[in-house]
Amino acid sequence: MKLLVQVVILAEVMLAVNALSGSPSLSSRAQFLQAATYASFVAAVDPVNAAVVEGQTNFPRYLDSEIQMKYGEGPEGNPRTRGLLVRRFTGDNTPWNFPVKPVSLVKKWSEEPYFVPENFLRADQQDDGSFYAIPRFVYHIDEAAVASLTQYYRKSIPKDSRILDICSSWVSHYPLEFPKVMKRISATGMNALELKANDQLMDFTPKNLNIEPKLSYDDESFDVVTCVVSIDYLISPIEVLKEVHRVLKPGGKVIISQSNRCFSSKAIAMWLQMNDRQHLELINGYFQYAGGFKERMAYDITADGGPNEYRDPMFIVEAVKES
Repeated sequence: MKLLVQVVILAEVMLAVNALSGSPSLSSRAQFLQAATYASFVAAVDPVNAAVVEGQTNFPRYLDSEIQMKYGEGPEGNPRTRGLLVRRFTGDNTPWNFPVKPVSLVKKWSEEPYFVPENFLRADQQDDGSFYAIPRFVYHIDEAAVASLTQYYRKSIPKDSRILDICSSWVSHYPLEFPKVMKRISATGMNALELKANDQLMDFTPKNLNIEPKLSYDDESFDVVTCVVSIDYLISPIEVLKEVHRVLKPGGKVIISQSNRCFSSKAIAMWLQMNDRQHLELINGYFQYAGGFKERMAYDITADGGPNEYRDPMFIVEAVKES
């Protein structure tokens, strides 16, 4: 199967929702999603038997799988099952190269934050729970950007780490072997069904960090925390990074990745007024005001080479917790 099935997937979800509820209301859709169950992915490869070779591996480039949602199983229901075909980018066996180019962070931040509430306003101020009630089994960055992040994780996250992915979804972009070689992979995100479908996770906790910027984990539980193209949606990013600091072990690191794509209605106002370079400086400022992190490092990890002229840019800001 050569074509992505993203549009089909969302259409199938909408059909399933409408079949259950009889109406397109968000509240009915949310009820469906709360009652839905998930059937395990059918993996096309056993990661433990794949040999790692310089950077990439002999994993397939794509994994085509089926997610099954069951609904209407209550006493008055009409039991049905809806299957969704999804294609996952593994980040391996691609035509791109993955340079890691340091980016200097030069902005001098004041002693105290000078942000004002208007900086964190969004075009859509409604509850995020409604916006994210429908699972989106799609990618928000292109395959080249996914692959560059996967390869960066492979080089940057040691074996036997305990990892937390915040603002997570149905994919975390980790290398396929990670569930076999890491001690723990946890996640928190908005949509429980997407998190259920993420076969790299060992546990997850649905959480709206814009309502309560707290993480449901013990102090010093993780070696690494990741956040993929999502910090632009947080209305309390400094408070969230303070929580990240709390759950990190001394010497643990945070990897914030960012591209130039977003849901513009949900991104904060000042983010939309900045370019890619300014976004990196802003994230660095968040870390400074959160406190307890060593000097941050930024990188441009945008893929190059390959057949396409355009590739989504990909950037990293990495911070290490002070010991």
